[in-house]
Amino acid sequence: MEMPKKKLYITDTILRDAHQSHAATRMRTEDMLPMCELLDSVGYWSLECWGGATFDACMRFLNEDPWERLRTLRKAMPNTKLQMLLRGQNLLGYRHYADDVVDAFCGKSVENGIDVVRVFDALNDVRNMERAMKAVKKHGAMCEAALSYTTSPVHDEEYFVKQAVILEQMGADVICVKDMANLLLPMDAYSLVSKLKQKVSVPIHIHTHNTSGTGAMLYMMAAMAGVDIIDCALSPFANGTSQPATESMVAVFKGTDRDTGLDLGKLGTAAEHFKKVAARMQEEGIINPKVLRVDPKALMYQVPGGMLSNLLSQLKQAGSEDKYEEVLREVPRVRADFGYPPLVTPTSQIVGSQAVLNVLMGERYKSFPKESKMVLRGEYGRLPGEPDPEVRKKALGDEEIITCRPADLLENELDKEREKYADITKSEEDLLSCIMFPQVAPEFLKKRDAAPEAETTMADPQKVHEINVDWL
Repeated sequence: MEMPKKKLYITDTILRDAHQSHAATRMRTEDMLPMCELLDSVGYWSLECWGGATFDACMRFLNEDPWERLRTLRKAMPNTKLQMLLRGQNLLGYRHYADDVVDAFCGKSVENGIDVVRVFDALNDVRNMERAMKAVKKHGAMCEAALSYTTSPVHDEEYFVKQAVILEQMGADVICVKDMANLLLPMDAYSLVSKLKQKVSVPIHIHTHNTSGTGAMLYMMAAMAGVDIIDCALSPFANGTSQPATESMVAVFKGTDRDTGLDLGKLGTAAEHFKKVAARMQEEGIINPKVLRVDPKALMYQVPGGMLSNLLSQLKQAGSEDKYEEVLREVPRVRADFGYPPLVTPTSQIVGSQAVLNVLMGERYKSFPKESKMVLRGEYGRLPGEPDPEVRKKALGDEEIITCRPADLLENELDKEREKYADITKSEEDLLSCIMFPQVAPEFLKKRDAAPEAETTMADPQKVHEINVDWL
């Protein structure tokens, strides 16, 4: 295997997925700011700092305005592309939103400082990604369309290559292979990346975790196949259920034809700061030691790190932690019955909750949560495979199955919601927060506005995208 002669780019997840994976997204903006100037000088392809669970966690647990966090980070890091994760038509919430909400949210995300939006759908239903992809590009940001990687009788290499070709035709600037449960094995990564490089012309970005312990090997083989960008995390929040360590990967490729060009000295200085943040979080009990370990069972059960934590929490609340292994064995059975959805938010929580119910009730499918019925009815989109007909019948009876794009059934909601929240919202950003998190945002906004007025920072929209991306 001959190493391609081109620079390997790195996206660092230290400001988003790294602490989402290890610390339930509890890193505060004040923990980030001391290192922003240094991070901005490193030369990353991008810094992932927003989206995913950060939006909810900011308001629910940290008493922070997520929009203000984004503006603050944009101001502190003017030279590096800022990246976010977006769940397609679900945005950052847990249901499908009307197209006008998707358009408005994508526009405001870019206006407040985002340069790269990674758009994915839990079912890989491209119909659920199209509106967000168009909105991202319309507002001037880069659209990185993601394939939620998984393995099943209906998910083979050809499936993912075909999906990538479709996404490029839909306007993707970058294609991401999103391996959320660390299921993509190194030799399979080499083969998949090689095929993608043959079939699509845009850059290929790989995202994985180190849940099963194969993440760094995966990146090595992907680099040999010519992958353009890899996701890494600074070492204090790396490995286990997070990404492979940035410093390690930089060292691996140093002096080779895939040298990242990043300075290990700068990375070491940044890591020293985040080591103190991680130590504090461990003392406070925010970091569960289990998320720091490698668990090869992930390859068998296909359970991502965040889902493992959720299952443990549910079983603990039920006083049934001894049923953990039984629930893990039930997860792939439920997943097969539901048509093999990839296990990523929100399908991971839905399949996991159904598996817990099946075990605790002592009878499979004695009860179906509302979300299980929604998945089987087609409310989240087209399932990759056919669900078990008996399970679907038991859940839905004779209800009609949705076959269209689910959002086609939704009426525009912005104006109606604007009127509903008029008394507590001061901006379009506040309104979008309330639409996505109606149980959390209104209370947060009342507290925020009752406090002494704080200085706000707003990125200059003219400067947000003045970043050299000629290599694309």
